[in-house]
This record gives sequence, structure tokens and C-alpha cells, in this order.
Amino acid sequence: MFDAFRSLSPVLQALVATTGTYLLTAMGTLPVFFFRSAPRRLMDGMMGFAGGVMVAASCWSLLVPAIASGGVAPAAIGVLAGGAFMYFADQMLPHLHAEFPDEATSEGPPVVWRRPTLLMLAMTLHNFPEGLAVGVSFGGDEVGAATALAIGIGLQNIPEGLAIALPLRRGGMTRGRAFFWGQLSAAVEPVAGVVGASLALASGALLPYGMAAA
Repeated sequence: MFDAFRSLSPVLQALVATTGTYLLTAMGTLPVFFFRSAPRRLMDGMMGFAGGVMVAASCWSLLVPAIASGGVAPAAIGVLAGGAFMYFADQMLPHLHAEFPDEATSEGPPVVWRRPTLLMLAMTLHNFPEGLAVGVSFGGDEVGAATALAIGIGLQNIPEGLAIALPLRRGGMTRGRAFFWGQLSAAVEPVAGVVGASLALASGALLPYGMAAA
């Protein structure tokens, strides 16, 4: 099966991989059909696990290959550019962070949008770079490292799906709607994956910058 996957073009590999990360988000959202809430310590542990996976994936599947392919300077420029993009996006887009939505206040420009909409914007802001990272990694023609990155992101998407769906359910939303919004939070990842792979293939010289930025 993996040989068949390797035979695909990098763009199709990115599409398949990010579809998988999306489906794992949907899988993580499924408990909302059976539970209205989860213990805070359990959610803390799950989000800590997700954070650890992302730190490892960012380092070993993106930053280290970026340094290996382009050197320290392009990697540093990419990291700073990616961080700046996320900072300004965080400032410019109205959103509500999903980790602790019961305690969170709206961030970004003031709007009258409802909490589900703000949660969705926050998760889209978070998930687009994840899909982009997977796509850029496959565009670099390192299928093993890119696959490992996709698996890592998929694993940490499981608690993320739950983190957005349970508060919606607890707030009175029906099971079906809470599941719908939870899984929809990662629907942007396949699109971002295709964009990332296409950009990486368009210019190999930009690959180390793109991997570090992602």
C-alpha cells in the first residue's frame, strides 16, 4: 500500500495525507454523540499530548530538513516569517481559542458573531498552517519524513476535534451540529496541503523557506 502511495505525485500524496488528518479530527469529534463534557484534567492531558507531538513534528519533520536543504539562514528567515504571519493573523481575525472556550474571551477585532463562528475561525487559523506544513513537506520529495509529519498532525488533531465539539455540545448544541462544527474545523487542511505541495514544487529554491515557515 505504501508503495502505491509513493507512486503518486507529491500533490496527490499531500491531498491523501491531509484528508487523513481531517478524518482523524472527525474521529476525535465522535465522542460528542455520547458525552456532553470531559474532565478538565483529561482535556489538559490530551492538549499537552497534542502540543508535544506538534513540537516534535515541527522540529524533526520541518525545521531540521529545512536547515539540511538550505542552511541556517533560510531556515531562520522562514521561521520568523511564519511566526510573523501567525501573529498578524491572530491580531486581524476575530476568534475564540478552542482549548478553553468556556473561559476564553473574544480576540481580534470586535464583532457580534456567535461563539461557534469564533471557534471555527480560531481552528481554521490553526489548521491551515498544519495542512500547509504537510503539503510543503511532500513537495520536498521526502516521503518518509512527510508521512511521519502527517501522522503526527493527525494524532494531535484527535483531541483538537474533541476540544471544539464538547464545549458546543455543553452549550446546548445538538449532537449532530456539535459533530458537524467539530469536524469542519479541519476541512481546510486538504486544501492547504495541495497549496503547500504545489508551491514547493513550483520553486525548489523556496523549499527550505517554506518548510521553516510552515
